[in-house]
Amino acid sequence: MNSILPLLQQTQQASASVRRFTDSQRSDLLNELAEIIEQSKVLIMSENQKDLDLMDKADPKYDRLLLTESRIQGLADSLREVALLPDPTGEVLIERNLENGLNIKKIAVPMGVVGVIYESRPNVTIDVASLCLRSGNACVLKGGKEAIFSNTCLVGLIHQALAKFGVAADAVLLLPTDRKFTEELLKATRFVDIIIPRGSDSLIQYVRQNSLIPTIETGAGVVHTYIEESAELTKAKEIIVNARVSRPSVCNSLDCAIVDEAIIDEFLPMLVEDFKKWNVGVYADEKSYAVFEKIGYENLHHAQPEDFGREWLDYKITIKTVSGFDEALAHVQAFSSRHSEAILTNNQVLAERFLAEVDAAAVYHNASTRFTDGGQFGLGAEIGISTQKLHARGPFALEKLVTEKWVILGDGQVRW
Repeated sequence: MNSILPLLQQTQQASASVRRFTDSQRSDLLNELAEIIEQSKVLIMSENQKDLDLMDKADPKYDRLLLTESRIQGLADSLREVALLPDPTGEVLIERNLENGLNIKKIAVPMGVVGVIYESRPNVTIDVASLCLRSGNACVLKGGKEAIFSNTCLVGLIHQALAKFGVAADAVLLLPTDRKFTEELLKATRFVDIIIPRGSDSLIQYVRQNSLIPTIETGAGVVHTYIEESAELTKAKEIIVNARVSRPSVCNSLDCAIVDEAIIDEFLPMLVEDFKKWNVGVYADEKSYAVFEKIGYENLHHAQPEDFGREWLDYKITIKTVSGFDEALAHVQAFSSRHSEAILTNNQVLAERFLAEVDAAAVYHNASTRFTDGGQFGLGAEIGISTQKLHARGPFALEKLVTEKWVILGDGQVRW
């Protein structure tokens, strides 16, 4: 294949058939796809295993790639949840009648064709397709080569559902994995309306720097949690362990624990048993290193300057000690990727300052950052977590997959 432009043109044409679907038809389509997914678990896991066989189990991306029976059921459940969400299109945002008799409305309409470039995670294939179809959009999927068997299988199942409803398969297009087509996609302004990169920081920066199409940045998650000296330490321990080890390869997992030096001798030893269980690599600054060393924690390393602001995506964590709230806040502001940040404290004044002053898409008080997720926020699913400020911030979900159109109704009015 020399060019993907003919494929993109077909997807743009197919978008009209999706746009014509009624609210109930879009919901029925997703419910049908959910049933197909459930009936195809064995096939999906078989194709997924082909991808897994080509990846080192020690690779942090392995967990992202893995589709278990429960995760596949989760995809089906998510489809049904999205089907129940209110249709974001057709909403009248503004309506007024002018003195000249014109009736003017601003309404929410589908974007058209949504392009998503992503790595490793085949669940994104279903998330993107479901959100786009529910909101009346077609989509172009550019997955990574590490998930080619899984993505091809899932898109084939999507096409089965589309066929039952008389929608052209081109409405959900899976592009070849060749990198040469990425640049062509980013220049296809005639056929694609928005590009959303989801993956490593290098991928996101490449898309930002090379796309001629408007881009939504779903940034890397360099996530901090500040344990302030008044925090309830038993709860804080559970939160830190959960945020680091429950799904270490996802963007809302914890990368750096910031601890008031007044409590390091009491708090840090509380982490050791769980950290040993999960073999968490601790990259500690001077003061916290001394505490872990005294305990005899083996997987211990001196933190280097580049370890602050690092997204680990692995069973590793950076520990930063501070002399109080202002130093903690300054550290977060210096190294945050503006994804998710948390404070653990019983000081309500400091909590309110943190929530108000930290510049991030999601800010937490006394909870794990692992909740930054479209499904957890009641949005059904997400395409990614937007860390920018224009159009959408936080989980980029159904209600953001629309743009606006002005509709003007007249009766012969002219303007000279």
